[in-house]
Amino acid sequence: MSIIDGIKKNNFVVVGRVGMDLFPAPGIATEDATDFNVDMGGSSANIAAGVVKLGGQASLVTSVSDDAVGRFCVNKLHHYGVKTDHVTAVGGEARNSLAVYESRVEGHQSVIYRNGAADFEMTVADVEAVDYSQFGALVTAGTVFAAEPSRTAAFRAFELARAAGLPIIFDVDYRPYSWPSAQVAEEVLSKAGGLSDVIVGNDDEFGFMAGGREKGLAKARELSATSAGIVVYKMGEHGAVTFANGEELRTGIFPVQALKPTGAGDSFMAGMLTSIADGHDLKTAVLRGSACAAYVVARPGCAPAMPFQDDLTKFLAEHAGPTIPDVT
Repeated sequence: MSIIDGIKKNNFVVVGRVGMDLFPAPGIATEDATDFNVDMGGSSANIAAGVVKLGGQASLVTSVSDDAVGRFCVNKLHHYGVKTDHVTAVGGEARNSLAVYESRVEGHQSVIYRNGAADFEMTVADVEAVDYSQFGALVTAGTVFAAEPSRTAAFRAFELARAAGLPIIFDVDYRPYSWPSAQVAEEVLSKAGGLSDVIVGNDDEFGFMAGGREKGLAKARELSATSAGIVVYKMGEHGAVTFANGEELRTGIFPVQALKPTGAGDSFMAGMLTSIADGHDLKTAVLRGSACAAYVVARPGCAPAMPFQDDLTKFLAEHAGPTIPDVT
């Protein structure tokens, strides 16, 4: 099936982590906080929640710790309407990842606990238990490849999805703290990118895969020409360049008063995919993804900050339009 046809099914199997997020009230530094809000986090889980909130369907494939925090994460997945048939509880010393971050831009601190993470315990057997024919596309984020046995399992999921005719959608999502070394990360993420039909990343991430930030745009262009059908190269406030069908589509952003920098990438992915599924052309879908990213950074939390369809419609109606993209 084609990339667009797969996405248009609006039913995604999402591979990767779910975790717990803790965040104090807006403007409060973590060290000064006396109270914290708690919700679901983790790139893949956030993407899945964003898809469901925008009218799609998503099923998460991951492992969680067999304890109260793991059960909290599963309960939150249920809350957001994400299917958990392939979320497996693991015992032993593995623990769910924890993110402590602030709702402020100046002096923002994000502290991520990933040692012995439960999601890294996902196995080949876990991904082989999935009936990929039920879905339209597979989505994952780079952190799933950072350690074993999750790395091998994720590549096996790629094979099974490909055999079932599903397009593979990959958010590079490079997080240095998750990896044993930069060299391993560069090799593995480049391999994953070469196997993917849709690749989304920022200028730093493509630059990392290319061996230098100044080489990132050329790397994105190369991947589009040699393997991927759609490549989205995000440049923060300068907009994005989308490579598809031999064209380069340049889009701007929707300026907002940002409350925090976190959650934008996950919301972008959910917005872009569901917009394609709803019949929008690729350029419009990227712009709607950018609007979802802007919506999230202006609100506390990640999954709870992501828009529903009505929220996105209202946001777009209230903004005159995106910025003119940087064409340099």
